[in-house]
Amino acid sequence: MRSIWKGSIAFGLVNVPVKVYTATEDHDIKFHQVHAVDGGRIRYERVCTVDGQPVQYSDIDRAYESPDGDRVILTDEDFAKLPAAEKHEIPVLQFVPSEQIDPILFDKSYYLEPDSTTPKAYVLLAKTLERVDRVALVHFTLRQKTRLGALRVRDGVLVLQTLLWPDEVRSVAFDKLDDVAEPKKQELQMAETLVDTLSDDFDPSLYVDEYQIELKKLLDEAIASGSSKVTRAPEAAAPEMDAEVVDLVAALQRSLEASGPKANSAPAAPAKATKATKATKATAEKKPAKKAAAKKAPARQTRKGA
Repeated sequence: MRSIWKGSIAFGLVNVPVKVYTATEDHDIKFHQVHAVDGGRIRYERVCTVDGQPVQYSDIDRAYESPDGDRVILTDEDFAKLPAAEKHEIPVLQFVPSEQIDPILFDKSYYLEPDSTTPKAYVLLAKTLERVDRVALVHFTLRQKTRLGALRVRDGVLVLQTLLWPDEVRSVAFDKLDDVAEPKKQELQMAETLVDTLSDDFDPSLYVDEYQIELKKLLDEAIASGSSKVTRAPEAAAPEMDAEVVDLVAALQRSLEASGPKANSAPAAPAKATKATKATKATAEKKPAKKAAAKKAPARQTRKGA
């Protein structure tokens, strides 16, 4: 996992440095749109409706349209003037019983890792939350948006769950539920009996996404069969030799050619000989001279006798 944000939890006068990681991931198989006729990839561009030209992201501002159709264009400078929580601080507002938070308010979950060489304050906060059986309501800024969050403990690790603001939850009223007769006592008893027969402890490992499994199986079989629906990926080209390496090899080759045929057959002589090498060479040169003198001596004596 890679950290997406760094900050610190302000727990009274205690400061807890943390790194933030996304706690969940999407395993859905991703598809992209293609032209049904030739399989060409469909791409989208940001195009201005006034001049019809593509627009770079850096040239885009944000606009608001009121219900009456009035438009207000804001720049990054305008957003910078707005009040926001400290960008790298997560202040604890209060501690509340977990059952008082409606699950409909929960949005995304993040793991918090201690970002300190001595994570004693991190462990203290986690143990305290476990002992009091409460969650900490916090306030922080993530990705340029001020958020409300619930801080709790999961397997000894602090988990930050972003909460929707109360006005982000729609109110609902269905007319069909008005004036409906209350269930009879016998109906309630039978329903409760059915609930008892299906009751057990929650084990998430018992449940799997059958749709994704079958979809993956379908794709694997199509690739293995090589059907007309499959377009094979082009083979990767052999890696080209680096230009600098090519120049170096060429320079070495030219150097060998310039040095003549001896460079290819005879090894180069050492630059300097050691003292031991010189002495050995001198001794080897003197020994043949003595043998030659010994052979000539008898010839001189023969001439005298004549």
